[in-house]
Amino acid sequence: MLHTKTPELNLIVKDIMQSSILTCSPETKINVAASRMRARNISSIIIKSNLTLGIWTESDCRKIDFSDQEQFNVSISELMNSPVLTIKQDIQVNELAIKFRHYGVRHFIVVDADNLPVGIVSQTDVIKNQGIEHYLQAKLVASSYKKNQQLLQHDCRLDNVAEQMKKYECSSTLIFNSELGQYGIVTERDLLSLLARGECTKKTAWHHAHYPLKTINADHSLYSAYQQLISHNIRHLAVSDDNGAIIGTLSMDNIMSDIELAYVEELHQIVQQRDIALRESKKHLLVAEKIIEASLDGIMITDEQGTIISVNPAFTRVTGYKEAEVLGLNSKILSSGRHTSDFYQQLWLCILEQGVWQGEIWNKRKNSEIYPQWLTIIEISEGVDNNKVFAAIFSDISERKLAEKRIENLAFYDELTQLPNRRLFFDRVDMALAIAHRKNNKMALFFIDLDYFKEVNDNYGHRIGDLLLRSFAKRLTESSKEGDTVARIGGDEFTLLLTDMREVDHICKACNRIVEKLRQPYHIEGHALNITTSIGIAVYPEDGTNEEELMKNADIAMYRAKDIGRNSFQLFTPAMNAHSQERSLIQSHLRLALVHNELELNYQAQIHGVTGKVMGVEALLRWYNPILGQVSPAQFIPMAEELGFIAEIDHWVLEHACKQRKLWLDQGLDCGRIAVNISALHFHQGNLVASVESVLAQSQLPAELLEVEITEGCFIKQMDKATSILKQLKKMGVKVALDDFGTGFSSLSYLTSLPIDTLKIDASFIAKLPHNFRESQITSAIITLAQNLNLDIVAEGVETEAQKIFLIERGCEIMQGYFYNKPVCAKNLPRVIQSSQCGKIVKPQSSE
Repeated sequence: MLHTKTPELNLIVKDIMQSSILTCSPETKINVAASRMRARNISSIIIKSNLTLGIWTESDCRKIDFSDQEQFNVSISELMNSPVLTIKQDIQVNELAIKFRHYGVRHFIVVDADNLPVGIVSQTDVIKNQGIEHYLQAKLVASSYKKNQQLLQHDCRLDNVAEQMKKYECSSTLIFNSELGQYGIVTERDLLSLLARGECTKKTAWHHAHYPLKTINADHSLYSAYQQLISHNIRHLAVSDDNGAIIGTLSMDNIMSDIELAYVEELHQIVQQRDIALRESKKHLLVAEKIIEASLDGIMITDEQGTIISVNPAFTRVTGYKEAEVLGLNSKILSSGRHTSDFYQQLWLCILEQGVWQGEIWNKRKNSEIYPQWLTIIEISEGVDNNKVFAAIFSDISERKLAEKRIENLAFYDELTQLPNRRLFFDRVDMALAIAHRKNNKMALFFIDLDYFKEVNDNYGHRIGDLLLRSFAKRLTESSKEGDTVARIGGDEFTLLLTDMREVDHICKACNRIVEKLRQPYHIEGHALNITTSIGIAVYPEDGTNEEELMKNADIAMYRAKDIGRNSFQLFTPAMNAHSQERSLIQSHLRLALVHNELELNYQAQIHGVTGKVMGVEALLRWYNPILGQVSPAQFIPMAEELGFIAEIDHWVLEHACKQRKLWLDQGLDCGRIAVNISALHFHQGNLVASVESVLAQSQLPAELLEVEITEGCFIKQMDKATSILKQLKKMGVKVALDDFGTGFSSLSYLTSLPIDTLKIDASFIAKLPHNFRESQITSAIITLAQNLNLDIVAEGVETEAQKIFLIERGCEIMQGYFYNKPVCAKNLPRVIQSSQCGKIVKPQSSE
């Protein structure tokens, strides 16, 4: 993922430059210079004697004739760019970006007040220190890629490739292999690598090309392209059209140069707005600073004798040593003892010869824990005496090493919890069945489901949800005895296999102990989470003699535990089959609910808290079945989604709600917009736009009187598709409301990317107002956010005068809830509207 830092308006060149400069003498051979550049993994080298004479960069490889061996041994002074462009270290970064464009270069030498070189700065340094995610998301690859120049054939020479790059001033060339029907690519870096090896190759260009190509569609965003370049650690992508044909290339340079000027100009406005917001909340600023600080690698600076001179905060986080504890000590205190003296001799030999070493190493924390690092050591010369210091930059790769180990276990273990997965669990069940049969023992299979786990993910995010699952798995494992098997078979569903059981009473005692252990609060990153479980138990041989029967009956028993109130366990009984059949009965009746005209709509008014006027109404779906009676929407709507006809029900609601609103309009009844909830499944799988178009055409209702309510589930996974759908609705004139705001991820990027008119504050926040400090702060923040974004805002679930006053004082004037009225049928809504116009509140009554 692309990480961006908070941009700073007053950054100067000194803040972002690279203080380590790679230099060589004018007599240095070009291939030697190239070798040093590749060893340091940098794209430029400075040629100097007493003074700085010139610069030679990766792009200058295009000037080399790769068919002439003599070219490899030419002194670099003959090919360098001179004079070198310099820049003062105290100028602002936004001025530097403009100079890059003006001079058409990629690098500047940074000089101090005495014009002595102190560093080097590149286009990449500018962009990486400014943050680019906001701009890249708004730009398409089509606006930035380099159109396809003439392709070279696979049997051409390498000097033809360099000539092609030079002719078209590009950093790569596409090669087409007609025999294989494939494209390949050769880049400036490939030329530099070849030059570094000092080989005058006679092999064809295809031999040096990279293939198959990494491609991206021209209609994708630059942000997507940037992510792909970073994730694959490459600098070029092939660009394809909708038919899959290669139409050009996109390089990191294209992205950088395209956004350089436009983004920096835009940055002034963004930063000014951001600075205002940050000044209003020092707490938020502190959080942002900590996040940035936590993302840094550990850094340790030593002198030539290995004495530690300086460390950064990340060093302390990784090693456990505080700065005061290590300054003045030798870096050997971090040695793990795992590596031989030969290893360290080779490491330092590489640094002395090439100026850098990079690789994997084992080091030791303060608590003596041995852990793996990815370490880079750079030699830095400083001062007139050419004293040397060494910078060690490292990151803890313990997780990566664990991931490598986990790959070997993926076939049998759950990646998140490290518990056995479904496959291994059923293998254990088969073995346990055989043993139980031989010993004439009982065996219990537990099906365990976390109650309301979805709400944890929605309220705290999937990261907290994952941590909760790990803690739950750990407790469950600790609650079982040796020889039992705990498994995670998917989502928040776990299984437990108890073996060698003599009596059912023993199983119940074990389950009571487990339930008690699991119901204790979970403390995760400052959150106290109270999670209960619903457990179903099937016993061998009474409830099944094979894994399929036991699993099925344990699942039925688990659903019975949920139905009777959750936070409990149920042993399977034959009567539960009847309950399972009842659920199937509801599903079968639901399939015919539309055909039998059993669905109806109630309407709940949205009231202006100051004037009492009805500002809108929300259509709420109800189902009454002659056999089943009144069925809760919380029960039948998820079933409709499971059965795959929620889109049909949504269309029915749209159709009847719009007809009813048109009827009220013709009667002169002013009740504002009518709001209709749209299922996330319908949003993605149905044809919502066509459905709305047909309903509006049929009912003749003005589009501006219809409002569709969506939740984050409509766009959390398919932002581009959701944006397209909502824009089409907006183009018709239909309004869009974001329901249950604040209960899920509620990312600010959604509000800026999606065409939303209204935010609806979820009733779970309103219920605790005004006495709960946390909910009061969240509600106030949501209201302020909506006001700043010029969005309408509606508070749901208002039930008390105190809640009403709290909301009005903070600027939320439109409310919906039992304080004003319950949902009513269509014929009774006029009474609600007339009462509101008279300044009366319709007290809660039973819904007609």
